Amino acid sequence: MADNQFALFGQRRFGPFFATQFLGAANDNVFKYAFTLLVTYRGARFSALEPALAVNVIAAVFILPFLLFSATSGQVADKYDKARVMRLIKLLEVGIMLAGAWGFYTASFAVLLTCTFLMGLHSTLFGPVKYAYLPERLQPHELIGGNGLVEMGTFVAILLGTITAGTLIDLSPHGHLYAAATCVALALAGLAVSLAIPSAPAADPRLKIDLNPLRVTWDNVRIARRERSVFLSVLGISWLWFFGALFLTQFPQFAQKTLGGDPAVATLLLAVFSVGIGLGSVLCEKMSRHQVEIGLVPFGSIGMTLFTVDLYFAVQGLPFAPNQTLAQFASHAAHGRVLTDLFLLAMFAGFYSVPLYALIQTRCEPTHRARIIASNNILNALFLILAAGFAALLLGGLDWTIPQLFLATALLNAVVAVYIYTLVPEFLLRFLSWLLVSVMYRVRRQGTERIPASGPAVLVANHVSFVDALVLMAASPRPIRFVMDASIFRVPVLSWLFRQVKAIPIAPAKVDAAMMERAFARVSEELRDGNLVCIFPEGKITASGDINPFRPGITRILERDPVPVVPVALQGLWGSFFSRASGAAMTQPFRRGLLSKIGISVGVPVAPQEATPQALQEMVAELRGDWK
Repeated sequence: MADNQFALFGQRRFGPFFATQFLGAANDNVFKYAFTLLVTYRGARFSALEPALAVNVIAAVFILPFLLFSATSGQVADKYDKARVMRLIKLLEVGIMLAGAWGFYTASFAVLLTCTFLMGLHSTLFGPVKYAYLPERLQPHELIGGNGLVEMGTFVAILLGTITAGTLIDLSPHGHLYAAATCVALALAGLAVSLAIPSAPAADPRLKIDLNPLRVTWDNVRIARRERSVFLSVLGISWLWFFGALFLTQFPQFAQKTLGGDPAVATLLLAVFSVGIGLGSVLCEKMSRHQVEIGLVPFGSIGMTLFTVDLYFAVQGLPFAPNQTLAQFASHAAHGRVLTDLFLLAMFAGFYSVPLYALIQTRCEPTHRARIIASNNILNALFLILAAGFAALLLGGLDWTIPQLFLATALLNAVVAVYIYTLVPEFLLRFLSWLLVSVMYRVRRQGTERIPASGPAVLVANHVSFVDALVLMAASPRPIRFVMDASIFRVPVLSWLFRQVKAIPIAPAKVDAAMMERAFARVSEELRDGNLVCIFPEGKITASGDINPFRPGITRILERDPVPVVPVALQGLWGSFFSRASGAAMTQPFRRGLLSKIGISVGVPVAPQEATPQALQEMVAELRGDWK
């Protein structure tokens, strides 16, 4: 078990896998970019096509295998041992690069284009097995960190591969031969390290491979749609590909026409963007406190929009001189704002993407994990095509500038985000709970790993404030269905939040007997569906800071559905703005300052036959101690 995400590098279950995928991503980009530079600057020797057309053909041929073979690659990853599949893919890469080396040596456009297609196939096959391998080898609390490292590694590999290709081609007239040798060396290194990846058993060894990509893709999308959050996470990742592609493909033109820079400035933009995404990806573990925190997704989308809008304004009125060198570009202080915006929008894209991958990995059906990721790859490819069409329409058809294209993308990103968060309010609710415990409070967590990662259970907690549910939501690795007093459920604004999180309102029998019966029926339904249910057995928010007697509702729940019960104590919320200390709640905004300390203490799960109201009250009181 790794204490932090970087410790994973030294462990066999992650280190060789990371090196394998890193070398593969780097090789993809060395080969593609070297080929692209050759047809651009030495077109007469390497291609009969116009350079602009040849570059677009290379890009399209690389994407084509994602559309044709993703469905099959997902089935292969689910049917066979993933480590074995990765080694076979690396062996295929060696063969492709040997053929590619011959293509560089003979200056054969046809051979190099065929190898481009095959490297696209290599990436198509590797993607599903890569993301399906992680949740099998990493502990739940390591998953967000592992995904962050993989995302960081991918973009660093893209950057290094691109820079390496440019350096080798510019090195001498024989630069294409140096590029060929580098590609073969990277492929051999990838194969060598893949041999150390530990076995990862097949998820569904009895699966029969269906070679009809349309049927398989539709079946996998249908499976993903069973869990709405998974399906919309798939769409959310594809949208990020759309967003990112619009930036990455426009950097050369943006550097030249808007910023007046030479090719080195375009490389600087790529470097800033890549480092930004890499940093955002690795920061996700710290910001999410080692759990899959989808509250970071809205946070990421907000930053992506804000800093892209600011990038538009940052380039207005810049001093322009054509073909500025890197030193000349850096000498203008105004360019610092451009680079800062680019870095920050990329960093927030890292916050956005990593939790989405982790959510898909943890919430989709394990037997279909690779196939769902493969379907995601197909959608990614389609969104890349849409991005190219969108840019062509605005830049070519409507004669917009590149900054205007970026601004339109930022506004469209805001619309997409609002749409997704309206369909799945859990993202927004987790964002609010994350803000609450990350900005307003400093949270001490004890025993939160005892909250079951799967299966039905009842959480019982003391009731201190109006935000108890949000605090508990932030501590849980999975959604919770809260049972709460109807009067609290109806509080303006909070009522909307409680409805979105599928809270269950309840009232005493003497007040509304029908509502009480409906509440117990809903609790039973949720438990039988394998969900977490949280109740506040006191029945009301404390007015004194002390724990009120636990009511017998828990007994009735367990008689119908005997599931484990997890005692939870909330600490430090008494006296906060949201508590009833010194009068009505939420009436004294300066009662407690920002970053005040609160605590969440989770006890050992209790067997249903031992979970009496009195016993649970004593457990919660002991967990809370004297810290109200």
